[in-house]
Amino acid sequence: MSEDTTDAPAGFAKEQLQSFIERIERLEEEKAGIADDIKDVFAEAKANGFDVKALRTILKIRKEDIDERKEHEAIVDLYLQALGIFV
Repeated sequence: MSEDTTDAPAGFAKEQLQSFIERIERLEEEKAGIADDIKDVFAEAKANGFDVKALRTILKIRKEDIDERKEHEAIVDLYLQALGIFV
Protein backbone atom coordinates (compact mmCIF):
# COMPACT_ATOMS: atom_id res chain seq x y z
CA MET A 1 0.00 0.00 0.00
CA SER A 2 2.85 2.42 0.74
CA GLU A 3 4.12 1.70 -2.80
CA ASP A 4 0.90 3.10 -4.28
CA THR A 5 1.21 6.27 -2.21
CA THR A 6 4.82 7.01 -3.20
CA ASP A 7 4.23 6.25 -6.87
CA ALA A 8 1.09 8.40 -7.13
CA PRO A 9 2.86 11.57 -8.36
CA ALA A 10 5.01 9.56 -10.76
CA GLY A 11 1.94 7.68 -11.99
CA PHE A 12 0.11 10.94 -12.57
CA ALA A 13 3.09 12.38 -14.47
CA LYS A 14 3.29 9.20 -16.55
CA GLU A 15 -0.43 9.39 -17.43
CA GLN A 16 -0.13 13.08 -18.25
CA LEU A 17 2.95 12.45 -20.42
CA GLN A 18 1.22 9.62 -22.23
CA SER A 19 -1.81 11.84 -22.81
CA PHE A 20 0.37 14.55 -24.35
CA ILE A 21 2.13 12.04 -26.60
CA GLU A 22 -1.15 10.53 -27.80
CA ARG A 23 -2.65 13.97 -28.49
CA ILE A 24 0.43 14.99 -30.47
CA GLU A 25 0.32 11.75 -32.45
CA ARG A 26 -3.36 12.34 -33.34
CA LEU A 27 -2.60 15.90 -34.39
CA GLU A 28 0.35 14.74 -36.51
CA GLU A 29 -1.98 12.29 -38.28
CA GLU A 30 -4.48 15.09 -38.90
CA LYS A 31 -1.69 17.35 -40.14
CA ALA A 32 -0.56 14.67 -42.60
CA GLY A 33 -4.13 14.33 -43.85
CA ILE A 34 -4.44 18.10 -44.31
CA ALA A 35 -1.07 18.20 -46.11
CA ASP A 36 -2.40 15.56 -48.52
CA ASP A 37 -5.55 17.63 -49.07
CA ILE A 38 -3.46 20.72 -49.83
CA LYS A 39 -1.34 18.73 -52.26
CA ASP A 40 -4.53 17.58 -54.01
CA VAL A 41 -5.76 21.19 -54.33
CA PHE A 42 -2.44 22.25 -55.86
CA ALA A 43 -2.64 19.31 -58.30
CA GLU A 44 -6.19 20.30 -59.24
CA ALA A 45 -5.11 23.92 -59.78
CA LYS A 46 -2.21 22.76 -61.96
CA ALA A 47 -4.53 20.52 -63.97
CA ASN A 48 -6.68 23.59 -64.59
CA GLY A 49 -3.72 25.53 -65.99
CA PHE A 50 -2.65 27.51 -62.94
CA ASP A 51 1.02 27.98 -62.06
CA VAL A 52 1.55 26.31 -58.68
CA LYS A 53 4.72 28.28 -57.96
CA ALA A 54 2.78 31.52 -58.43
CA LEU A 55 0.01 30.25 -56.16
CA ARG A 56 2.55 29.45 -53.44
CA THR A 57 4.04 32.93 -53.81
CA ILE A 58 0.60 34.51 -53.45
CA LEU A 59 -0.10 32.44 -50.33
CA LYS A 60 3.22 33.54 -48.85
CA ILE A 61 2.50 37.20 -49.62
CA ARG A 62 -0.97 37.00 -48.07
CA LYS A 63 0.55 35.75 -44.80
CA GLU A 64 2.95 38.68 -44.56
CA ASP A 65 2.32 41.92 -42.75
CA ILE A 66 1.61 44.65 -45.34
CA ASP A 67 4.14 47.12 -43.93
CA GLU A 68 6.88 44.51 -43.67
CA ARG A 69 6.19 43.38 -47.23
CA LYS A 70 6.39 46.94 -48.56
CA GLU A 71 9.64 47.52 -46.69
CA HIS A 72 11.10 44.29 -48.09
CA GLU A 73 9.99 45.18 -51.63
CA ALA A 74 11.59 48.64 -51.28
CA ILE A 75 14.88 47.07 -50.21
CA VAL A 76 14.79 44.60 -53.09
CA ASP A 77 14.06 47.46 -55.54
CA LEU A 78 16.97 49.44 -54.10
CA TYR A 79 19.32 46.47 -54.52
CA LEU A 80 18.10 45.89 -58.08
CA GLN A 81 18.75 49.52 -58.94
CA ALA A 82 22.21 49.36 -57.36
CA LEU A 83 22.98 46.34 -59.55
CA GLY A 84 21.65 48.06 -62.65
CA ILE A 85 18.72 45.68 -62.94
CA PHE A 86 15.60 47.75 -63.49
CA VAL A 87 12.20 46.24 -62.98
